[in-house]
Amino acid sequence: MLPGLPLLAAVTLASQAADSRPRQVPDPPPAPPPPTSVAATRAAQPPVIDGRDDDAVWREAPPITGFQEWRPSEGGPPKLPTTAKVAYDAANLYVFVRAFDPHPDSIITVLARRDYFTPSDMIWLFLDSYHDRRTGYEFGVNPSGVKLDAQIYNDGNEDFAWDAVWDVATRRDSLGWTAEFRIPLSQLRYGRQRQHTFGLTIDRDLYRYSQRVSWPLFRQSKAGFVSQFGEVPGFDDLEAPRRLEAAPYVVTKNVSEFTPTGIGRTQDVALGGDLKYRVASNLTVDATLNPDFGQVEADPGVLNLSAFETFFPEQRPFFVAGRGLFQFDVNCNDVNCSSEGLVYSRRIGRAPELAGTYSDTTSPAFTRILGAGKLTGRLPSGLTIGVLDAVTQHVTGVGGATIEPTSNYGVMRLRQDLRGGESSVGGIITAVDRDNDAFTSPYLRSSGYVGATDFRHRFPGGKWEINGSLDLSHVSGSAQVIAATQRDAVHYYQRPDAGLGVDSTRTSLSGDAEELQFSKVSGNVIGQTSYQRRSPGFEINDLGYLQRADQQSWSTWVGFFDRKRRALTQRFQWNFNWWQYWTSAGLPEERAFNTNTHTTFNNTWSFHTGGTIGQLGETYCYSCSRGGPAVRQDPYLAPWAGLNGDDRKAIVPSFWVNYWRGDGGRSHSLTLMPEVDFKLASRVTAAIIPNYTRTSNDVQPLGQHATRYVFAHLEQKQLGVTMRFTYPFTASATLQVYAQPFVSKGTYSNVRQLSATPRARDFASRYVPDPVLADNPGGFNYKQFRSNVVFRWEYRPGSTLFVVWSQGRQNSTGAEGTQGFRGDLSDLFTLRPDNSFLVKLSYWINR
Repeated sequence: MLPGLPLLAAVTLASQAADSRPRQVPDPPPAPPPPTSVAATRAAQPPVIDGRDDDAVWREAPPITGFQEWRPSEGGPPKLPTTAKVAYDAANLYVFVRAFDPHPDSIITVLARRDYFTPSDMIWLFLDSYHDRRTGYEFGVNPSGVKLDAQIYNDGNEDFAWDAVWDVATRRDSLGWTAEFRIPLSQLRYGRQRQHTFGLTIDRDLYRYSQRVSWPLFRQSKAGFVSQFGEVPGFDDLEAPRRLEAAPYVVTKNVSEFTPTGIGRTQDVALGGDLKYRVASNLTVDATLNPDFGQVEADPGVLNLSAFETFFPEQRPFFVAGRGLFQFDVNCNDVNCSSEGLVYSRRIGRAPELAGTYSDTTSPAFTRILGAGKLTGRLPSGLTIGVLDAVTQHVTGVGGATIEPTSNYGVMRLRQDLRGGESSVGGIITAVDRDNDAFTSPYLRSSGYVGATDFRHRFPGGKWEINGSLDLSHVSGSAQVIAATQRDAVHYYQRPDAGLGVDSTRTSLSGDAEELQFSKVSGNVIGQTSYQRRSPGFEINDLGYLQRADQQSWSTWVGFFDRKRRALTQRFQWNFNWWQYWTSAGLPEERAFNTNTHTTFNNTWSFHTGGTIGQLGETYCYSCSRGGPAVRQDPYLAPWAGLNGDDRKAIVPSFWVNYWRGDGGRSHSLTLMPEVDFKLASRVTAAIIPNYTRTSNDVQPLGQHATRYVFAHLEQKQLGVTMRFTYPFTASATLQVYAQPFVSKGTYSNVRQLSATPRARDFASRYVPDPVLADNPGGFNYKQFRSNVVFRWEYRPGSTLFVVWSQGRQNSTGAEGTQGFRGDLSDLFTLRPDNSFLVKLSYWINR
């Protein structure tokens, strides 16, 4: 037989060589695609989870062998073969995967904590137990036994805060490595029928080859993820899962306490717990009583000189888990997505809002959450349900003033899938009610309600999609607080050229928001165009997060994707973006064009670069004068670039740079962010991430002073260094260290006020000298240090011991000072520390 040819073709060509008469040889038929369905085998006796395939059920189960490359190239042959088998019994799903490798000593793996993405070979199971082609679960493991798990929603969005209780054993041998999974069915959701079909994809990451293979083939060029899973029929007569899981905990804390006479310490012991009750196999109640989140990493340092609130991501496990069910974005599209939405769970249990109002320096960092509960699930009809409710405690400050009233937060989110998940309609209601009193009613709204509906429709063929939403908001409170709401940076009703005006007699405010998006979602060229609008009175910040009302936008994005391995590259992406913003009355705020490219080379180094040209044409800044008239803007240029190293190596460098230049060259900024990641002895991981910014802003707003809108030239320097260190004793016991010193300092000069012609074409004509602040503009020097040291031990499945030490230091002065960053950092560590020590023990119970 001739090498490299099928047997039939080789025989035909040999016959043709022996016969001089020409003849046409038909092409051999193409090989049939690998099957995308495999039957599950019922185990008469459960296998021992040890990473070996010597159990009886693994000799009986049919193998899955049709793995194909999906990254970097779709449909290519795998570098190394992979086989898998699926089995089950009434209470568990079992999967055995054999990852063949002729050089087991070359397998890349790192020992790390659970749910930590390691630069390692990996095996992933993706399950759609509902078989709704929209939702699912994922379970991953590397050769060192490090586990990761997540929930999947909306056919591809992942929620890695979800933690299940499951077992896996890995083993390396002369043939490569293996992973043997046991997934308790109690951790999954499925229908109540007798016979079940699960969706399944098995994925293998061959890290040293930068190749991922899967069964069945996952196509990046096709929209959706769960909808591409294979099928595993034959799950019959599954037992009703256990209904109750509980994780009571005890926590003891020793924390610094600021008092009028100095600083002391308090010792506290508290009880609480988490509860999960399965109402049905597809409907679950989760509750937390007196929760404590002391093990959560501290927020990074930031000095916010803008008019808008800083957004910090949610990290508390109860609120992070399942958040995708409650997600309802606002001002979000494929061009710009700024984390704004109707549900921002960090509103629940935040620091007492009126501590500063009543000059209370002894208030706690967080308001205690008395209890919170969630009802989540999916009905056989395709209706997804999410209900959340939480109650926070009344907090009294110095002198008996209420600095945080008792408050109730509620969310109900529904989504009905249609056409097998290709279309959907949904709705959401959020509600906040506060038990205000004489101390709080002038400053906090008594209630805030939002109702919204959304839809999504994917056209036949799966290439085109349209979606949209309509939101309505209503807030109520005293005349004083509603007047303040109209004046804050979200609304700025007082702008003299906006035509709105503050109504100081109002006791409520209502608004609306609309979005419509049309997208191409599959192929090598994809894109989106979208229109969004928010009325001036739209207000969602009682439970949501919104920086700007009174805005409309039109944005368009087109991207080209090359997903095939080439001579030099394995992935390439080129994006083009165009966006325009106006106020709801039509005042142009921004008009910009952006292009960016992302290239991954065959050695896995990657290079990213792009740039934006903004304020094309005549545009105006609505917020620069902090409630004053709109100010004309000059064009800006904002290039950026980044280089990431090969993360298969022990030392991985990266470097990013951002530059901005505007105001006719009068303002500019430069940000440098190098990073070095370390992997030592396949166990220790560490990272050092400095971040340096130098800014020269010729028109830094200083706010309104009497009837003047004041600006100054600001020279600002900022340095932060984020450091992380992880040492895993085992896959279930780890020590993590996080630390970040942060310094931001600057000096104001050339103080001016807005002139009578803020819309003048000439820059100098927009401002005039300010005689009041010109002699003493001042400055600032802000220092902060935050750190967490966390020992985490999962001493039995679902049961965890945390030992935590947190420290904070902070100081601020009204002048930049004369010393450099070295002196500032030295001074930072002479400040009085705020230490907190915590020990938390939880015990998982499954009944």
